[in-house]
Amino acid sequence: MTSDVVEADVSEHAPAPRASRQPRRRRRSSAPAPWRPKLVMIGADAAALIVTALLSVLLFDWWDPTAGSSRNELLWSTLATLPVWLGLFANQRLYNTRFIGRRIDEFRRIVNATLLGTLSVSLVANLAGVLLRRSSLVILALVACLTVTIEREVARRTFQRLRQGGRMVRYVVVAGANPEGRDIAAMLKAEPWLGYEVIGFVDDTAPAREPVPGVPLLGGFGDIQGVLQEYPNASVIVATSGVESTVTNRLARDLLDQGVHVELSSTLRDISSQRLTVRPLGRFPIVYVEPVTRGGWRAAAKRSFDVVAAAIGLVLTAPIALVAAIAIKLDSRGPFLFSQVRVGQDSDPFPVLKFRTMVVDAEAQLADLMDSNEADGPLFKMAHDPRITRVGRFLRKTSIDELPQLWNVLRGDMSLVGPRPALPHETEEWDALLAQRLRVKPGITGMWQVSGRSDTSFEDYTRLDLYYVDNWSLATDLAILAKTIPVVLLRQGAR
Repeated sequence: MTSDVVEADVSEHAPAPRASRQPRRRRRSSAPAPWRPKLVMIGADAAALIVTALLSVLLFDWWDPTAGSSRNELLWSTLATLPVWLGLFANQRLYNTRFIGRRIDEFRRIVNATLLGTLSVSLVANLAGVLLRRSSLVILALVACLTVTIEREVARRTFQRLRQGGRMVRYVVVAGANPEGRDIAAMLKAEPWLGYEVIGFVDDTAPAREPVPGVPLLGGFGDIQGVLQEYPNASVIVATSGVESTVTNRLARDLLDQGVHVELSSTLRDISSQRLTVRPLGRFPIVYVEPVTRGGWRAAAKRSFDVVAAAIGLVLTAPIALVAAIAIKLDSRGPFLFSQVRVGQDSDPFPVLKFRTMVVDAEAQLADLMDSNEADGPLFKMAHDPRITRVGRFLRKTSIDELPQLWNVLRGDMSLVGPRPALPHETEEWDALLAQRLRVKPGITGMWQVSGRSDTSFEDYTRLDLYYVDNWSLATDLAILAKTIPVVLLRQGAR
């Protein structure tokens, strides 16, 4: 949560500066002024709206060839209200990163601004004595939503690439070098596309060493003013579990008065931000966590979608499956299908189906290869597994080997989206927390699969699967399915 929810009526002060704890620092150039990316976005939105006006006229002409002069009236009415559209975008906070961090939030604001913009076009046309046809306004609204959404996605990806290369980043100081603060800094360091460059930590109790490699300890909480003088556009992230509330309030008050952006961790690392709502409880800002509902109409909708999509998938992929089966039979002896017992929902075992990608005695050879296991935890992973056949390696990289699991989905053993179906011996090593993933059906794809698959650690595998179980929604399933397509096509993390 951001600084808007900071309680600011505590009078205690942060500890006095500790100059002796500050290592020597080299002055860096400040991050780009925050208004520059906004100007770029305003220009991109304006260009998208001009394209919208032109496309709307063309589509309107195709829809109603008898429109006549209405086409030109639609064009000029839209262009005349261009400043109004941009003002509505600003009103919907589409130029404030903290309000559009999630695509769904950005899209909702785009829809709101588009509807209001279309209304403004109608009003301006009426004032000019022109009555636009309703069909033209509907076309304008739909085209604007689509065009601006595409433009925004291109801009999002462009900014991410620039940040990945070290450009357009915001310098940030992490207040609190406890485990939570170190995790935040390590994440920002490992994922530069988020747009943050961590200058260092401030903490009164941390040891005089680098809490995270490459991220120094700059001093105590009282030293933060000196650090910010060297980085005028820097912001501060407070790891709230490592900073006393009185210090947090004092830091926030002082920094906000100076125009410094302050962000507070919620400590709810594995709870989706969409489930969090900040509300007042007397003088205290309270974070309400929305419960997850897996039953009722949501469960029926998920199952209906699984059945329909799996049936269509089996029909559409039948030619590919036939070619794969023939290739497997020609490449090595044995059946083309492989059945293996996996653990499903509520610990119920079921036979998962796959196209065979290994030699027939692969399981018997596993014991001899355990010394070459490259995975941590109960998983087995080997970059050049000798048991994999030539055709099998291709089937794995393209994920074609998993097509028979659509039949498991039809049978009800699996879902299209869910945690990875685990082997029985893997579940024997799970603790009570990880066993919670058995509350839902395993899936053909899931958060783990679209986040690196073979390239992720067991800790990531655990965290991602539990995150999915704890934060499940129909929108989450659709988002994962959408991400699965490029992961499969680009063969990301497949072995």
